Amino acid sequence: MDNKPANAPEPAVTSSGRKKIISTAKGSLTMAAMAILIVTSILSLRGLPSEAKYGVQSIFFYLFAAIVFLVPFALVCAELASTYTRSGGLYRWVSEAFGPRWGWTAMYLEWQTVVFWFPTVLMFGASSLAYIFWPESFDAALASNKIYTLAVAMLMYWLATLNAFRGQKSANKLSTYGGMIGTIIPGAVLILLGIIYVLMGKHDYMDHVSFFPDFSHLGTIVLAASIFLFYAGMEIQAVHINDMPNPARQFPRSVLLAVIIIVAVYALGTLVIGLVVPSGHIDLLQSLLVAYKGLWASFNLSWMGNVMALLIMFGVIGQISALVTGPATGLMAVAQSGYLPRSLQAVNAKGVNRPILIIEGAFVSLLSLVLIVLPTVESAYQILSQMATIIYLIMVLIIYGAFIRLRRTSPNRQRGFKVPGGKIGMILVSGIGIIGALLAMILSYLPPSQITIGSPVVYVGIIVVGVGLFLALPLVIYACRKPSWRNPNAHFYPFDWQIEGRRPDQVSKWPAGYVPTEEEVEAAESTAICNHATGKC
Repeated sequence: MDNKPANAPEPAVTSSGRKKIISTAKGSLTMAAMAILIVTSILSLRGLPSEAKYGVQSIFFYLFAAIVFLVPFALVCAELASTYTRSGGLYRWVSEAFGPRWGWTAMYLEWQTVVFWFPTVLMFGASSLAYIFWPESFDAALASNKIYTLAVAMLMYWLATLNAFRGQKSANKLSTYGGMIGTIIPGAVLILLGIIYVLMGKHDYMDHVSFFPDFSHLGTIVLAASIFLFYAGMEIQAVHINDMPNPARQFPRSVLLAVIIIVAVYALGTLVIGLVVPSGHIDLLQSLLVAYKGLWASFNLSWMGNVMALLIMFGVIGQISALVTGPATGLMAVAQSGYLPRSLQAVNAKGVNRPILIIEGAFVSLLSLVLIVLPTVESAYQILSQMATIIYLIMVLIIYGAFIRLRRTSPNRQRGFKVPGGKIGMILVSGIGIIGALLAMILSYLPPSQITIGSPVVYVGIIVVGVGLFLALPLVIYACRKPSWRNPNAHFYPFDWQIEGRRPDQVSKWPAGYVPTEEEVEAAESTAICNHATGKC
């Protein structure tokens, strides 16, 4: 996930002096640069232990998720981003297809996914902090302590929030260093140590199981569904596709290169953990840190394990610092169209929306309290990961729906990149993506058999109620919106159907390559404001 507020509008001035929205100038983004963007926005070491429980089967799951999720979703997002180049990101894509109710809902669900993600990474950060001490028995006991984990998680989050009030610049700087020091370097070290470990013939704890999993026992493959969340973030980076000189040719190659790197790092990193930590002893939060200690200890450098924990801890701080404000900024930009009260749209002198950050913090704090309800820190971590996966996949399914409808309602719209294969390609790509997302979503409602969860009824009940509640929230907010919520100083470029004076489900009459005039855009914007005031939009 990325910290860039991709949905923020870009104001410009027309010849009449009114502000409106225009697209940014095209740059030159190479195939390799796009691949790096995709890799850095997706790759993370935090989830490796959950897949290490599967041993060599983890490679099957990584490849399967890449084929049925990462590749098709990347292609769909690329087409949408290259077609609808005005500001708004996924809010614009979905609103063009289904209207602003579902555009707002999709935008909100993306924000909500990040809110669910926060407690999981905070718990991982607390475990990392515990492992900078000696001896390992003390580290493990401290990392498993609910009170310690909750206290450190809340302290980390609210310190990051207070720092965010000072502006995004310092947060971005910390994020950049954190990504390099806390993710890229530790990931490279993990794989390098694993290779040396194998070449030296050290003891192998890997379970020798079949490459293909046993699908007759669904409870054993629930953890694999979280891989879909590992691959999240493509909808954010796809907005850069128009900066490529030849998107139709270069973007698929960028995706292929990025997929190879991502799958390779995830698979190799997961296997290294499985080499060092017996599958029965793998803990979702601690085993990455235990693996580092075990690897370094095999070379009589066990103290380096504590250093690695410190680096990973710094990486977590960087992630939190970046994502505290990023998604909230995108949410606020869309909310200015009238989806949140004006009191929640105010920014301070640094351009930071403090009210939304406080509400975000309240959500994170409330969700973190599942530590008290569930028997272990590990089970709390997993249930929040599963809820984040479900919320994210609901948003993904909405985007697939928008892609299919816009192929029908806007057939003549100029597309900088188009999913290859014509109608058959569209059906194949979207069909595979939808089936994969539905499969992962269904699995995410089930309790995993590999960890202690307490009562399965309570576990599943929390997921069902939580997902239902957070899915209903944006729809309730939309239904309760008031004309006074719309910020008159926030001008959002109208949707195509608004400019044409049609409904989103009606087929566009525009000929291929048609560009609306400034007068048509301004008239549509005025009509949209009027419709919002009368509750018709």
